Amino acid sequence: MDKIKVLIVDDSAIVRQTLADIISSDPQMTVMAVAADPYIAAEKMRHEVPDVITLDVEMPRMDGLTFLHRIMSQHPIPVVMCSSLGESGSETALKALEYGAIDVIQKPRLGMKQFLEESRIRICDAVKAAALSRSKKKPAVPMHSVEPKLTADVVLAKPTSKSMIETTEKVVVVGASTGGTEALRVFLEALPPDTPGIVIVQHMPENFTAAFAKRLNSICRVSIKEAADNDTVIRGRALIAPGNRHLLLKRSGARYYVEIKDGPLVSRHRPSVDVLFRSTARYAGKNAIGVIMTGMGDDGARGMAEMKEAGAYTIAQDEASCIVFGMPAEAIKRGAVDKVLALGQIASTVLRLSDT
Repeated sequence: MDKIKVLIVDDSAIVRQTLADIISSDPQMTVMAVAADPYIAAEKMRHEVPDVITLDVEMPRMDGLTFLHRIMSQHPIPVVMCSSLGESGSETALKALEYGAIDVIQKPRLGMKQFLEESRIRICDAVKAAALSRSKKKPAVPMHSVEPKLTADVVLAKPTSKSMIETTEKVVVVGASTGGTEALRVFLEALPPDTPGIVIVQHMPENFTAAFAKRLNSICRVSIKEAADNDTVIRGRALIAPGNRHLLLKRSGARYYVEIKDGPLVSRHRPSVDVLFRSTARYAGKNAIGVIMTGMGDDGARGMAEMKEAGAYTIAQDEASCIVFGMPAEAIKRGAVDKVLALGQIASTVLRLSDT
């Protein structure tokens, strides 16, 4: 199978070199070319068309959003936005997702071995997911082989007992990755103000989730915020895991709340869907409804199996409505899914189940 050809567009020579080293380290990818700004990138694309573009947000001569708009209107190519940590950068990157970018990644920070290794995983996965999104019927590359990785055991041990204080309060937990920002918007916009409490893990870099929650809160009838430690899960509110932190559902008596934790990557991610789903299996059991949406890899598949075993009702987004049918497919393969639904059907099903 041909390697994924990547064009790197960034005005920083150090970032270009770092991204090139990261992408070249993966045997399934190759750096087609690098460019310091969109004009140089356009010239490179006249000679060869990349499979995926990594695109800086802020650049001289032409900003990333303008270039993205031209790409999508003239010759659509999967684009992964590469942004700094700043709040303005986060807002712009989210706007880029609305314009058609497949994913957003954080620029690699130099000087920290652990951070660079985690950046490598996140960047390579994002580029591969973007390549897969180009043609869902005939993927540009096979689903990549998954490297050995940590499970939710490193954050929360498996429960040793099924005993649990009884409660009837429902809770909805959702996991998503590539394409999830749009899928979550569709899902959350369809929910009424009295919806049971919702807890979400969307794979995003730190700082981006706050801007994402703020944007959703402005258009949805339910209240939406980036989760903080000990936030109560209440009706009419959705809590989104902060980027780069794990989120667990906990319970005190009949009250659900969330715990925010540091820790290693779980299933190649932080926050991890597996961590949220395992904690839900333990503390909510049969009172939970689990939803796994579009995304690359298998994060959430193990946790959803544990949820189903604990009596929860589980839903997977169908292939036709997914940008990347990775995470739902893995959950389905494990027998962890009760129902496979198109994106537009998930909200109504969740509401029906929460009334039973």
